[in-house]
Amino acid sequence: MKSGMWLGVVLATLLWATPAKADNRIIVRTTNLPALQALCALPTTCTLIGPGPLDGAIGQVFLVTTPLPLQTLLNLLNGISGFVSAEADQLLNLVGGLNVAPTPLPADLLTDRTTVAYPPSSTATVWNSYANQPAAGVVNLQSAQNTFHVFGAVIVADIDTGVDPSHTALKDVLLPGYDFTRNQVGGSEMNDLPPNFPPPTCTSTCPAPAQVNQSTAAVLDQSTAAVLDNPNSNLSAFGHGTMVMGVIHLVAPTAQLLPLKAFHSDGTANLSDVLRAIYYAVQNNANVINMSFDTQTASTELANALAYATQLGVISAASAGNEGQGPPFLVYPAALQNDVMGVASVGSTSSTDGTRSSFSNSGNSIVWVAAPGEEIVSTYPFSTYAAGWGTSFSAPFVSGGAGLLRSLNTSTNQTQAAAAVAHAVPLTQPGMGNGRLDLLQALTSVQPPSGGSPDYTVSAAPSTQTITAGQTANFTVSAAPQGGFNQTVTWTCTGAPTAATCSVSPPSVTLDGSNVKTATVTLTTTARTTGMLVGWERFTPPPMWLGELGVAWMLLLAVLMMLWKANASRGRMCLATMLLVMVTVACVSCGGGGTSPGTGTPPPAQGTPADTYTITVTGTSGNVVHSTMLKVTVN
Repeated sequence: MKSGMWLGVVLATLLWATPAKADNRIIVRTTNLPALQALCALPTTCTLIGPGPLDGAIGQVFLVTTPLPLQTLLNLLNGISGFVSAEADQLLNLVGGLNVAPTPLPADLLTDRTTVAYPPSSTATVWNSYANQPAAGVVNLQSAQNTFHVFGAVIVADIDTGVDPSHTALKDVLLPGYDFTRNQVGGSEMNDLPPNFPPPTCTSTCPAPAQVNQSTAAVLDQSTAAVLDNPNSNLSAFGHGTMVMGVIHLVAPTAQLLPLKAFHSDGTANLSDVLRAIYYAVQNNANVINMSFDTQTASTELANALAYATQLGVISAASAGNEGQGPPFLVYPAALQNDVMGVASVGSTSSTDGTRSSFSNSGNSIVWVAAPGEEIVSTYPFSTYAAGWGTSFSAPFVSGGAGLLRSLNTSTNQTQAAAAVAHAVPLTQPGMGNGRLDLLQALTSVQPPSGGSPDYTVSAAPSTQTITAGQTANFTVSAAPQGGFNQTVTWTCTGAPTAATCSVSPPSVTLDGSNVKTATVTLTTTARTTGMLVGWERFTPPPMWLGELGVAWMLLLAVLMMLWKANASRGRMCLATMLLVMVTVACVSCGGGGTSPGTGTPPPAQGTPADTYTITVTGTSGNVVHSTMLKVTVN
């Protein structure tokens, strides 16, 4: 279109357009910035908002404000060269969903405030209730860290409310970050506090949720902190970013953390600031991006930004949201599954770690994996700690895990990380993606420990037993995974004696990559024939020396016969004496030292002597087969 004609159309449009009551914020993509600048130079059209392009160095995405209705501006933008697309800026809000913090709080939360070094080799100290909380065990955190000796030599960015940069647990790993709400370097959420705001204090009798100091705990749901205990407070989301950062640090304690403050302390953020944060993270060497927020409104530019991150090898994870909804409910960015791992919430204890949290959204369109999101102990401003509930705290378990994956293999990208995380513990509830996060399995799928293949060992206790016929012998057989082995092992038992049976219960066990699984081996025997056999019937086989003694008897008998002829009466006495000796020796010999009838343990019945049997218990999983031997003596 010729510039004169285009200008006339623009002026006519402006004359007939009804101005909006307030400026609309529009995100514009164009490859021709001068043309956009020329349009916005016209009166009452639009204003370019700085400090620069939303996409940083790329220079194609801009924020403008306009008093015109959106459709009117779109009509004008369609007339300039290089225009690609435009969409309304959204107002995102962390505050929402279900308030799920229980009342009263679990009694064991934050009770262990002894300090421990974390990471273990550092001089930084944290509360033990944080470092060794149950949620860490649920995802096999310590096993993953110690097996692969990885603690997160990467940069993890968190788009959130910022962070307390002086927190004793975090300050050594924090990068300066950026505050997009103020357009300044530094991602501190402490700037949101009113001037001269004193650190919250209260006595031990303060109710919970309450103000925060070293002796009390703040409690969050998805976003609501209890700093001022005021539902109308502008600080309703204060501390959210510090808590999310703390979970990332728990999983990847040596990762550098990049705080990107796009949300205000009241939990609100402009989509345009979130876009700026994504592009900033990618262009400032972040390896992982955590997004503990969601919106129900799709955005083309949000999809574009995350696709850009994926193209440059950045791994992304996001909350699945706290509305307690299932399919077809969608939230973003979790629904952008080509570029993001959406994370639902499950419980954080052994009894709930496979159960979807009541507040968590579900559905395989938004959930890639689940992670603990209840009773999560994490860092909180003022160098204290807090407990939180929500998918906000599930997502950083995956983001931190992505940091471990990336430090294990520096070429790991979004697709590969998602495939590794998919090696999870299956859940019975529908809509929970690939199951519950297991960091040991995820890391093992990328690189088996020490270059070997995942495997398992088989052992039994006790290794030997002695029983009487008719009794049973029980053994405990164990399968111990190595290298994250997480397959099903099926048991078989062979070598039982005749008329005996050998069984294993349960007949198979499914390993979870880290914990030993056991089964019971039972050998059942039948009683022998009753009754005791005495005399020669028990003499089987005869001792070898008894045959030699028989030869001596024959010679002695010949001598006695000679004596008989010489002196009949004397010969009869000698013969009687020798016969008595022979019978006595024979009886003692054929007795074999056995127990006399009616006393002690009877010997085995005829044809079934005491014997020792070797029982073989075999565990089979695909082509992997391991066995252990048991010894059973049956009397």
